[in-house]
Amino acid sequence: FFHFCAGICSALKLTVPSHTIHGIEGQPLHLTVDYNFNATASEIQIIWLFEKSQSNPKYLLGTVNQRVVPDLEYQHKFTLIPPNASLRINPLHISDEGNYIVKVNVRGNGTIAASQKIQVAVDVPVTKPTVHTEPSSGVVEYVGNITLKCTVDRGTRVAYQWMKNGKHLHAGPNYTFS
Repeated sequence: FFHFCAGICSALKLTVPSHTIHGIEGQPLHLTVDYNFNATASEIQIIWLFEKSQSNPKYLLGTVNQRVVPDLEYQHKFTLIPPNASLRINPLHISDEGNYIVKVNVRGNGTIAASQKIQVAVDVPVTKPTVHTEPSSGVVEYVGNITLKCTVDRGTRVAYQWMKNGKHLHAGPNYTFS
């Protein structure tokens, strides 16, 4: 990549988180965006778009010189956090998982533009687990087997771990896991 500037170079630097941002369903999520440039600006425009895989990006909101122009469908959900281009999503839903695109245009002596993408993953808190015993009557010592089934109603990235007296149980002659 080669960049040549005649006279004053007026590059626009747009800084976003480089890793996937995890938010919790039902909670607010803040996407931090900073921008800076060394040009004289008569107009600064910020545009936020949202894209899910296999679909066209949707306009969420935009600003021109800090005056916000929301998409009426989303005006109560997405807000811009001045003075920079940060976005607040409140409340966060599973359907909000995807890529958020921020674009900044600076008009002065010519126009400079930059855009960045932020990946957002939505986590659903794990509900309290339920344990079922089969047979429900229990078993007699040294006779028969007992099966304990653990389930949760909701939750992303659920991991199960069985413990006895505070110690992790491992598969062996007495315990099998499925």
